[in-house]
Amino acid sequence: MSGFSAEWLELREPYDLRARNKAVLEAVCDLLADKPSVTIVDLASGTGSTVRALSPRISARQSWRLVDNDFSLLARVPPPSPPRIAVTAVLVDLNRDLEAAFDVAADLVTTSALLDLVSGDWLNRFAVEAAARRIPVYAALSYDGRAELLPSDPLDNRIVDAVNRHQRTDKGFGPALGPSAAQAAIAGFERVGYAVMHGVADWDFGPQDREIQTEILSGWAAAAREIGNPPSREIIDWLKRRREWIAAGRSSLRVGHVDLLARPTGTR
Repeated sequence: MSGFSAEWLELREPYDLRARNKAVLEAVCDLLADKPSVTIVDLASGTGSTVRALSPRISARQSWRLVDNDFSLLARVPPPSPPRIAVTAVLVDLNRDLEAAFDVAADLVTTSALLDLVSGDWLNRFAVEAAARRIPVYAALSYDGRAELLPSDPLDNRIVDAVNRHQRTDKGFGPALGPSAAQAAIAGFERVGYAVMHGVADWDFGPQDREIQTEILSGWAAAAREIGNPPSREIIDWLKRRREWIAAGRSSLRVGHVDLLARPTGTR
């Protein structure tokens, strides 16, 4: 799996929290509302952003199992302060050993910003493993290919197209689903007898959000250069224009994401 720096995860976390779909998040909490204690497995956990987003909303005693393949990120998971929350970090290669993540009896499996990085085959494995144990799945912040940039630039659409092509390259799980991940996940969980609730969870950055816009657009420029279209000179000029708008406090950016909650039903 392609790694993410702790600095990038820290930068994006407050925007991720703001973007999470409120109706889906409430449904997740309602699912656990009557339980005195819950066990939650968080896949590709990074430094634990899902714990921080979800745990304050759950009244039950919580045992979190954070699964990632990056020891340096797991080592940065801060200890939980409330005594009712226990966190265990587990080093697992989710591509090779997905099944190992399911070796505890869990009430919920969560993941954030993962499904657009995985292949269709991996997603099917994930759905089958969850369904075999009838575990609900809360998957947040899957990129869906939508992007709105203001002010508009004649090269914007070509850059976004290149980014979406790059999103489908191998991120460590085989050819990635990229922008089609959310729809593939909805269909995949429905095939194994789950009911799926979903909603938009877009990043929305205003003129004041200079640092994260700069990071995202620089990443997009790098992705477009790897794809090889538009030509490098045009990409460099595009990024220069967009950085000038960011510095001038004129830039805003919306990036499309989808959240979903998949729950087992009475039939499969």
